[in-house]
Amino acid sequence: MKFSFQNPTGQRTPGFTLVELMLSMAITAIIVSAMVALIGTASDTWARNSAQVRAARQAKVFIDTMAKDLESMVSRPGNRFGWLHAEMDTSANLPNVTRGQAGSSEAAALTFMTAATDRYLGQVGTAADRGGDISCVSYRLRYQDPIDGGTDPETSTFVLYRLLVDPDETFANLLGQEDLGAAIDAYSQQMADRENFICENVHQFTITFLVEVQRSHGNGTRPETVRATLSSDAPAGRFTVTGSGLDTDITVAGVSAEQLAAGRLRAVEISLSVLSDAGITRRNAGDGLSPADYAGNVFHYSRVVTVPSL
Repeated sequence: MKFSFQNPTGQRTPGFTLVELMLSMAITAIIVSAMVALIGTASDTWARNSAQVRAARQAKVFIDTMAKDLESMVSRPGNRFGWLHAEMDTSANLPNVTRGQAGSSEAAALTFMTAATDRYLGQVGTAADRGGDISCVSYRLRYQDPIDGGTDPETSTFVLYRLLVDPDETFANLLGQEDLGAAIDAYSQQMADRENFICENVHQFTITFLVEVQRSHGNGTRPETVRATLSSDAPAGRFTVTGSGLDTDITVAGVSAEQLAAGRLRAVEISLSVLSDAGITRRNAGDGLSPADYAGNVFHYSRVVTVPSL
């Protein structure tokens, strides 16, 4: 069948055959389908890249803050006082992100002495400065609403907090304590105050300590750096820096407890796993993400920070 058209002068002009019309419609449908698929792919790519950029910003804020504190870490030899204490925070009660084990949540609790430059709200040298330069900082991960501290599952997320105890209070309550971990527990209610918020969506916060130990090689010994990691595989694990050395129950393959205790802390590796906003929303809407959704919505970051020679 062939169609024709009549123009205003009454003359008929040839049109298209039915086959030509069907062919043109098919081509148009193919082009539209390709454009829809292309737009969908571009939209997914844009969404993932945007999520990755936001996650990177979240991680950078936290890692930069902690790195600055660690680079100014303070300790004094010749005593039994605690200058750094780290352990897995079993009291955080963090929910899993996935329905399996791939997205299990874990959090280190880290407390140490440092010469923080933002002590007294950054008003060092003013009338608000009550003296001293050694502050205590403590980092914790909680699952709650970052605004009001509530536990509504629809608004809660994984929130990292940094508590800064100013020098005068540090001197009165924390400096000189043999068990720094127990001493900082007195501030547990203040930890999750809104002003201590750093970043959100971090469902894993782990720490690895790089320790220089003396190991036997041939007829003598030489220094070697080993890694002591706090993880959920050993929830009772702890790592403490005292004025008389290291005190830890973390085990390192090929290194005795005595060698590790006599070692020197050289650096700290900070590791974070950050979920996208979409990942948090999906997790909160059900009983957890599928492994595939988790893989598409989590981003991992780490940095090694050198600490002052201890």
